[in-house]
Amino acid sequence: MMKTIAIIGSGFSALAAACYLAKQGNTVTIYEKNDIIGGRARQFKKDGFTFDMGPSWYWMPDVFERFFNDFDKKTNDYYELIKLNPAYRVYFGVDDFINIYDNLEAIQTTFETIEKGSGKKLETFIKQAKSNYDIAIKDLVYRPGISALELITLETTLKLHQFFSTVSNDIRRKFKNERLIQILEFPVLFLGAKPSKTPSFYNFMNYADFGLGTWHPKTGMFDVVRAIEKLATELGVSIKTNSSIEKIVVENKITTGIIIDGKFIKADIVLSGADYHHTETLLDKEHRAYSEKYWESRVFAPSSLLFFVGFNKKIENISHHALFFDVDFDQHAVDIYDDPKWPEAPLFYANFPSKTDTTAAPEGMESGFFLIPLAPGIKDNESLREEYFEKIMDRFEKLTDQKIKNNIIFKRSFCKNDFVTDYNAYKGNAYGMANTLLQTAFLRPKLKSKKVKNLYFTGQLTVPGPGVPPALISGKLVAELIQKSFRS
Repeated sequence: MMKTIAIIGSGFSALAAACYLAKQGNTVTIYEKNDIIGGRARQFKKDGFTFDMGPSWYWMPDVFERFFNDFDKKTNDYYELIKLNPAYRVYFGVDDFINIYDNLEAIQTTFETIEKGSGKKLETFIKQAKSNYDIAIKDLVYRPGISALELITLETTLKLHQFFSTVSNDIRRKFKNERLIQILEFPVLFLGAKPSKTPSFYNFMNYADFGLGTWHPKTGMFDVVRAIEKLATELGVSIKTNSSIEKIVVENKITTGIIIDGKFIKADIVLSGADYHHTETLLDKEHRAYSEKYWESRVFAPSSLLFFVGFNKKIENISHHALFFDVDFDQHAVDIYDDPKWPEAPLFYANFPSKTDTTAAPEGMESGFFLIPLAPGIKDNESLREEYFEKIMDRFEKLTDQKIKNNIIFKRSFCKNDFVTDYNAYKGNAYGMANTLLQTAFLRPKLKSKKVKNLYFTGQLTVPGPGVPPALISGKLVAELIQKSFRS
């Protein structure tokens, strides 16, 4: 028998789940608290400038393709992809940067010019990373995190040692140049933890980077949001914005629906793609599966200080994506994970979508997105935001040899307090819960409530973890779990 399903939130995982559940024949409605869909992947427009407010890296194109293939569609039915070359640039100092190009052979050549013998080592390293990618992305991450047995296969048994070493240790055994080490450690930061705390098996992120490349949807990541929205509506999904959930109603340990603006909305199934911790606060205490003590004990991925900036001229000496590693990489990690505080000298990331997409800024101008990773839960105010904007702008001007501060038309900041206000994010985290060894697969919060029947969860705080491709997978996993429960 088909069900009426209420989905909380409209991020990637919720949109994906809605598509799968509607395909099963269910009546599906998405309720989004904000006035635009997409969750962290919302879009912001001002004075002819367009910005993706969250995810800006399109990695693992095969996962996106697999999602649309599940509906007998292709990504190019909905949006066009551009492969970036260079994929990104990494700045280490004045006149000291490294371009990461769009193919492994060119990257090997770059490595070899910096550290003799490293080109061949990189080839071997990426070959192993591809093997892990094939095991993880084509199989393991499509398991629902119910049991430890899901991780036990012939392939993972042969790689068991990689779960007890770290990405950082493995890289440092093979490479000596600190700049190359930092480039190789960078991709696992998408998993939300330090490379020294991330199991070696996760080096498959290096294959996602160097092997599969960095792409850009023609007019931004919101193209993907629009695509899944279109697919969802084609499948019959209804989407309601400005609909903030006040309570999840439970009777006799079974959810019966939700309350919005004081009005009860009946549902056979309630699925939350919103922040997991926040969702449980919508339940009476006795129905919550995880205590405050549990959440306090988890390792969370960083929050972020973001700036969306409009410039009245073209910016020079910069690529679409750029990383600024001209300060102490390890100290910034300490300031996020070990001794949470505002970093004295932060690493930062800059993204200029108008380098690729002419619609992102008016002619002759540039749209810039800047990000500083921060510890979740720290103090956030306007004076701190302004102080750190000046810090990174001074460094940006010096490292790219140009003046740009006087060319700023406008800027908008977004930080921890905004993540709490707009997304109900626990401690203002930006990326969810880190994928450390003790927070992997079945050790993450469950897709299915342990205390309330017909209540489910999806997204970055459950399996498989943080990132856009994992969010799409999470939506599929929870939809399959719900379908399975119909049959039992």
